[in-house]
Amino acid sequence: MENFCVSFCFFFPSLIILAMLAPSSTAQLSPTENRTLFQIQKLLEYPEALQGWNNWTSFCYLPPSPSLTIVCTNNQITEFTVIGNKSSPSHSPKPASGKFTVSQQTLSETFSTDSLFTVLAKLSNLKVLSLVSLGLWGPLPAKINRLWSLEVINISSNFIYGEIPSSISTLKNLTSLVLADNLFNGSVPDLKSLVLLQELNLGGNNIGPEFPSLSNSLVSITLSNNSLKSEIPSEVKNFAKLQQFDISSNKFLGPIPPSLFSLPSIQYLSLAQNQLSGVLPMNISCNAELKFVDISQNLFIGKLPSCLGSNSSNRSVLYSWNCLSSSNYSKYQHPSVFCNKEALAVKPPNKSKEESKSNINLGLVLVIIGCVLAIAVVLGLLVLFIVRRAERNRSDDNIYNRSVAEKMSIRSTPRSYIDARRVAQTIRLAALGLPPYRVFTLEEIEDATNNFDPTNLIGEGSQGQLYKGRVRDGSVVLVKSLKLKQKHLSQSLMQHMDVLSKLRHRHLVSILGHCIVTYQDHPNTASTVFIVHEHVSNGSLRDYLNDWRKKDMLNWPQRMAITIGVARGVQFLHTGIAPGIFGNKLKIDNILLDDSLTAKISSYNIPMPFKLDSESPLGGQDNHLRAEIAEKEDIYQLGVILLQVITGKLITSASETNELKLELERGLTESKLRAATDPSIQGTFAYQSLKTTVEITINCLGKDPSKRPSIEDVLWNLQYSIQVQEGWNSSGNLSTQM
Repeated sequence: MENFCVSFCFFFPSLIILAMLAPSSTAQLSPTENRTLFQIQKLLEYPEALQGWNNWTSFCYLPPSPSLTIVCTNNQITEFTVIGNKSSPSHSPKPASGKFTVSQQTLSETFSTDSLFTVLAKLSNLKVLSLVSLGLWGPLPAKINRLWSLEVINISSNFIYGEIPSSISTLKNLTSLVLADNLFNGSVPDLKSLVLLQELNLGGNNIGPEFPSLSNSLVSITLSNNSLKSEIPSEVKNFAKLQQFDISSNKFLGPIPPSLFSLPSIQYLSLAQNQLSGVLPMNISCNAELKFVDISQNLFIGKLPSCLGSNSSNRSVLYSWNCLSSSNYSKYQHPSVFCNKEALAVKPPNKSKEESKSNINLGLVLVIIGCVLAIAVVLGLLVLFIVRRAERNRSDDNIYNRSVAEKMSIRSTPRSYIDARRVAQTIRLAALGLPPYRVFTLEEIEDATNNFDPTNLIGEGSQGQLYKGRVRDGSVVLVKSLKLKQKHLSQSLMQHMDVLSKLRHRHLVSILGHCIVTYQDHPNTASTVFIVHEHVSNGSLRDYLNDWRKKDMLNWPQRMAITIGVARGVQFLHTGIAPGIFGNKLKIDNILLDDSLTAKISSYNIPMPFKLDSESPLGGQDNHLRAEIAEKEDIYQLGVILLQVITGKLITSASETNELKLELERGLTESKLRAATDPSIQGTFAYQSLKTTVEITINCLGKDPSKRPSIEDVLWNLQYSIQVQEGWNSSGNLSTQM
């Protein structure tokens, strides 16, 4: 008997592009960081990239775009990139006074960099921060060091002025620091302690006069278009990893260290438009990887060294407007007297002792003045904070005092405006971060299960077995073996496999791939399908509610996050693919929790043609009717799960469901919900949040299936409930008014 695996083509290029462009979001965003994003949106004065956000925006699943990227990991944001369309200082008209002024290209006069970075500091696990061309203005506050996890900072093309704060040198994880095209001035703080820093770009500012103190781990240094007026330090010979060095358009003096051209990794060298002078040694050597050199518009005399003057096809050398003396390149050179005169003119004078003493006294005065101003600013900000806090509390009272609107949201949400078969962008993006779907070979399946070793068998049903295994990349998986006894399955099976490949969502135990084995010479069995699932090993929601130690971990906000995850998984099954998947036998035992307590639905309905001459679940009028019935049954089962989450009691029969439902209904009418809820969540819920969840739960458990809400209605109300909870949390008013 000959076995072989049947495979079919997928759109691998599309998957590769998605994997490259899409952020890897591996967790649901925490309520605190959700709230922080709205504060940032307001502080940035609602730039185009952040418009359209609302209380139901799933930030971790926003589609990546050239202007916005948000990446989440373990309930927290790790990357926040916003690129605006404001003009930068280098492309804006210079103010007549020569001083910075607020304009149409900047944020308004009320903007504060201090307030912005105070809020950003709440994103404690932020690793990548990019705020580009947003019109930010003001000094860069020292509190940037509160973002201690930062690895990449890009605040280029804004109007940030003042000195770069020395506190930035405490960000030990920094690998990239880009502050280009701003209005920074003064000296650069000592950055030698940033031993992981690979990219430094301070171009297009007014930094100077000294060359900054840097770690020799740098790969790229860009200091062009500044006010640096010193010699190139000899320490650059130790920059063994340096590939790009751009100090053009400054006022650097003196000779070039000969070792600069032969650094082990150097590829790009731009020294143009400075006041570098002297004779270039003829015996200097150039790194073979050096592709570009620009020494034009300096004060060099003599001849070009052979490694720069040769007509190498793989190296571009620009050397015009120096005073080089060779007939080969004298056409675009100054006479030698020009360079001698200019070199003398720019030679830095020696400071006298009196000048040094005067500078010290002046610096002391400036420090005292600065301290006084800083104290005044702090007092002003404190008063402003107290006033705004009082206004916000009054605003919160108005927002959440709307019981009539809440009732309408639960009972009157119109189904007609929802296209239940339209795949929402947020649903499609929920698969991002999961391993790509693939077709396994039979050999891989056998390797994973150790040739279907009985010790790996963890379940068996009428159609096949379930094995635990480990694939070649080390991941633990579950392999379900399904035997199909229908003849002439080829076309139908391919349709089902197409549906199978789309069953990928963060709130499902996702399908990672499959393998089909066909037994052509067997009279009864057409095929065996091996379906590979991800393995979730942290237990089920039932385990957590059944163990008092784990139960205490699930406060009300955590339970809300879990139930919203379950609802999103059901929404995907119902509407994320066409046709939808219904009749999923939702049980609290089948809600698995991963290490971050993200809910994942297991044992959902996988449409496969098991029986001979059976109707395909992919079409037909009878199937449509059955789907409507099964859809409402899923809603009922979701209501049972919600009921157990609210009460903390595990349900084993329909009579227990009815009893607990009646208990919640009485609690609503008598305003005694506290007695009906799980004691473990007492003190952790806002009353209106609990009330909203209880009401939608009761609707899900309605006896008339036609009156049960759609999954969109359920999800809308659960999301509204958690927004109410977050609002009450921020105001400090938890459920004390039962």
